[in-house]
Amino acid sequence: MNSILQGVRVLELGQVLAGPFAGAIFADLGAEVIKIERLNGGDDARHMGPAFREGDAHIFQVFNRGKKSLTLDLKSESGLAVLKRLAGEVDILIHNLRPGVPQSLGIDGPTLCKEYPRLIYCEISAYGGVGPMGMHPGYEPLIQAFSGLSAINGGPDDPPMRAGSSLCDQGSGMWAVIGALSLLQRRHVTGQGGVVSTSLLEAAMVWNGQKTDALNNEGRLPERHRSGHPGFVPYEAFQAADGPLLICCGNDRLFSKLAEELGRLDWLADERFKTNRDRLQNKSALLEQLSDHLRDKTRAYWLEKFEAAGVPCAPIHSLPEAIAHPQVQALGIIQTVPGENFKLTGLPLVIDGHRPQLKGPAPKLGQHNSALLSTHGFERPQSSQ
Repeated sequence: MNSILQGVRVLELGQVLAGPFAGAIFADLGAEVIKIERLNGGDDARHMGPAFREGDAHIFQVFNRGKKSLTLDLKSESGLAVLKRLAGEVDILIHNLRPGVPQSLGIDGPTLCKEYPRLIYCEISAYGGVGPMGMHPGYEPLIQAFSGLSAINGGPDDPPMRAGSSLCDQGSGMWAVIGALSLLQRRHVTGQGGVVSTSLLEAAMVWNGQKTDALNNEGRLPERHRSGHPGFVPYEAFQAADGPLLICCGNDRLFSKLAEELGRLDWLADERFKTNRDRLQNKSALLEQLSDHLRDKTRAYWLEKFEAAGVPCAPIHSLPEAIAHPQVQALGIIQTVPGENFKLTGLPLVIDGHRPQLKGPAPKLGQHNSALLSTHGFERPQSSQ
């Protein structure tokens, strides 16, 4: 699986997260990923937090494993010449540069694809390449706030809150890869590359899609449920005697099983609770009774009982509990980096029964300068600084 994209060459001009995450996906799948970095300091992610390995922060290792680092001064003619020549030799170019920078350097999509028709050019921006905010830079929490994603997160009395993960950054990186692979397939047929554009805002709007489409088509503003669901009852978190668990009754059959396991057959005869639509109308009354029941026993007791009966349920784990669970361990998604003594999370997919394995750690700044430049017949570009 480590060679599934062997022979594919990727040039990445990535900073911090969205572009580097796209590059990391390609590297894990076996592509050669050449990361272009500034001469002084490199990717800002190298300094985002305490030193972890080789003076670089942990986040840099997470999103740059298995790549090669080449430092260039893109303000110099020689550095820019190297970049443009490499763009003509790779299959895919990915960047999340600030809006306007590619145009000022002459490395925007239309310019490079006109010169190199087979190039697949992927650009990731904050707000998208068009519209009144197309030139605005942005960060994950800003996009979550701007898109409405923060406003639908949490419960009815909570202030808007961002999701704990970088959904928009990583989502836009993922969509860039999907677009690039789509054009790679088209190029096999037509010989033609093209330009893929995505953004953090577009990724956020897709994650919002279910709520947005209900608003546009039915005029319904989304209710905020914390762990709950707008369409099913009971379908949320409850507190057992010693910890929280989630119960998800997605239909009336599952609710019947839940009622039987709790010894509450009276619920099945109660007109307020007979069907899911009835329960939606009388949610508070049912949840009050259900909550009282569940507090009487431990989480382990309820989980064993419900799982045996086929009632969908899960413990609400802390992160250490999730990582240590035998199911997560069995997946093998947390991998030791080859040649190192630390672990990183691999790709969330298995192909032909095998999960792609990490190729190696993130590169030191400029680690591959000599090899890459000599291989391609370049002299070391002179800095304009």
